[in-house]
Amino acid sequence: MIIMQLNDVSKSFGAEEILKNVKLEIKRNDRIAIVGRNGAGKSTLLRIMAGEISYDEGEIYKPKDLSIGYLSQHTALESAKSIWNEMLGVFDHLRQQEQELRAIERQMENAASLSAENYEKLLQNYDVLQQEFESGDGYNYEAEIKAVLSGLHFHHYDYETPINELSGGQKTRLALGKLLLKKPDLLILDEPTNHLDIETLSWLESYLNSYPGAVTIVSHDRYFLDKTVSIVYEISRHNTKKYHGSYSKFLEQKALDHARELKEYEKQQIEIKNMEDFIQRNIARASTTKRAQSRRKQLQKMEKLDRPLGDEASASFSFQVNKRSGDDVLKMKQVAFRYDKENAPLFTNVNLSANRGERIALVGPNGVGKTTLLKVILGRLKQDQGQIHIGTNVQLGYYDQEQTNLTSSKSVLQELWDEYPTINEKDIRTVLGNFLFSGDDVLKLVHTLSGGEKARLALAKLMMKKANLLILDEPTNHLDIDSKEVLESALIDYPGTIIFVSHDRYFINKVTDQVAEMNQDGITIYLGDYDYYIEKKQEEAEIARLNQTEEIMEHKEKKKKLSFKEEKLIQSEQRKKERQIVKLEETIDALETELVTLEEEMAEPEIYEDHKKSLELTEKVNKIKLELEQLMDEWTVLQD
Repeated sequence: MIIMQLNDVSKSFGAEEILKNVKLEIKRNDRIAIVGRNGAGKSTLLRIMAGEISYDEGEIYKPKDLSIGYLSQHTALESAKSIWNEMLGVFDHLRQQEQELRAIERQMENAASLSAENYEKLLQNYDVLQQEFESGDGYNYEAEIKAVLSGLHFHHYDYETPINELSGGQKTRLALGKLLLKKPDLLILDEPTNHLDIETLSWLESYLNSYPGAVTIVSHDRYFLDKTVSIVYEISRHNTKKYHGSYSKFLEQKALDHARELKEYEKQQIEIKNMEDFIQRNIARASTTKRAQSRRKQLQKMEKLDRPLGDEASASFSFQVNKRSGDDVLKMKQVAFRYDKENAPLFTNVNLSANRGERIALVGPNGVGKTTLLKVILGRLKQDQGQIHIGTNVQLGYYDQEQTNLTSSKSVLQELWDEYPTINEKDIRTVLGNFLFSGDDVLKLVHTLSGGEKARLALAKLMMKKANLLILDEPTNHLDIDSKEVLESALIDYPGTIIFVSHDRYFINKVTDQVAEMNQDGITIYLGDYDYYIEKKQEEAEIARLNQTEEIMEHKEKKKKLSFKEEKLIQSEQRKKERQIVKLEETIDALETELVTLEEEMAEPEIYEDHKKSLELTEKVNKIKLELEQLMDEWTVLQD
């Protein structure tokens, strides 16, 4: 079933055309990615779909009762409530139903004061309300809140924290969590992976795969898209084109489509040239003029193909080195660091070696100290203990995810030229052109640049340095997918050594040859890419589970090897327990039989009319139910 359809939707901002004749279709349970360059109009399209902004031309069809949940890139939950109370607010309708159910139950306890007709009506109301409550998953909403908060790395001790005391990243995660709990029919997510570490990303992938509605996503996280979507719409040159499959399948299909379209175009061009040559040679000859005229008509009627457009302009750069380093690039032994001597260390026992040409990806949960470790390697922070040795002829280049090495008041041209004043302006402009800064773009002030533009400028500065050890902190942040792919190619061909922090698993897979997992007590090395690292972690978890199972079995075996006296005592206690269970079951059976008899008696018409008798029987029933509940609790304990 189609829940939203866009037909020929167009949108401009002033004279700038953003989208033109866009077609898009969403069915129930679809998983859709919208991809394209920065500035292609992806976020604009999502806002149009969510009803946040209007469109100029075209039509959008959707059911009137369609519920839509939209998360923008910069959404942050603002509230004075605690985390728990804010999430609980999503289920106010269920909590209201719960209160109504409790109120009806209290009325039912005083059934003696009601007429038979009113009591029956009360039971009917209770039954309807209870079914609504159950169908809305009313018995599980608190567990669902806890599961979502846990998946987004909020622990039970965080629940009472006021939201206005949280960081921007935490508020963004909570906004995502609240939206997921609402479960709209159509979930529209613009860069939902921002501020998420790898563990949380894996949880979100799993959650979205089982989400009961349709999901439309804009994301630069290619690994995330591969795990979550089955349809890709690419926005290019203001239009959309639909592809079926994951993001990786989209890349393959796009390349095949372009090759096929180019082949068809070239084949037609040869055919057109042959026809034109024939016409030119034969149009003036009496014996062949009719054939030439026929060919001319065919040529005029022919539907001519346009040359398929290639990819739009891409950044183009490579990393070189001024000089080759020694084989031993970096050695760290027992390194520890703390920000404040009164507090516990951020990390300890870090041992890490890097040889020339290695690519090491540093991974671990947010807050473990990955960026801090990079700054310790750079010498910007001093370790508390341990040794760090930088090898012979090692020249360091640093990419800072915060872009603190850029001067906001300078122009793009000045930012690079001031760093390398001996290079002439033409060559500086050529370098900037390779990073997509052309014409008057180089005169823009740094503080006016987008996140992606700042990232490209920082990479241009890094490239010019020609360092042989690159220290990169989240180098793919703010880059669109195309720029990420260019960066990957440049790093793959780079002749030096790389140590980097990244949450981009696709990028890690492409670039790294070893993964260094960091925790508070040190680093564990895995010799392979990210997928290999995950595979080994799963193996370790399985081994740990098997070891735990073996320990449990060993414990049971030890319990079996008891002395004869102990064994006899246990058997005696077991027989005693079994006798108690039998006695309890007999009592429970008798009480349940009595309860059935009393309830049948209460259903007789004459009892309704005798309120005194009705009240007496109700009290008996309640007493038996209470006794049964106590006996069942006792029976349950004995069963353990």
